[in-house]
Order: sequence, then structure tokens, then C-alpha cells
Amino acid sequence: MTTTTYVIKGMTCGHCVSSVGTELGRVPGVTDVQVDLAAGEATVTSDQPLDVQDVRAAVDEAGYELVG
Repeated sequence: MTTTTYVIKGMTCGHCVSSVGTELGRVPGVTDVQVDLAAGEATVTSDQPLDVQDVRAAVDEAGYELVG
């Protein structure tokens, strides 16, 4: 298992948290997603390290921006 925390720009409400969590949860290999609105972060647990481009695409699909 791998756990990585990503910084996400633009989240402002509970709907944002839900959208980001749903899209990240669809990335192949992801087993858990915890989104922290106050910190502007998502902690993702997966079977193996994720390709950052897959994570970026999921965050973009939700309507937000992956920082870094």
C-alpha cells in the first residue's frame, strides 16, 4: 500500500470535497481517499504508487487544480 497527500487548489465547500473524492476514487488502484477541505489536501491510498498525471486528470475532471 502507498499513501500520498496531494495539494488541491480551488476547493471551497462540501460539494468540492465530494467531487474530488469521487473522481480520485475512480483512479485505478485507489483503495481510499480522504479529502481535507481546511487543509486543501487529499490523502490517497492505493495498491501501488500512482501516476501523477492520472491524479491530475481526476482532479481536473472534478473542476479543481492539482498543485505541484
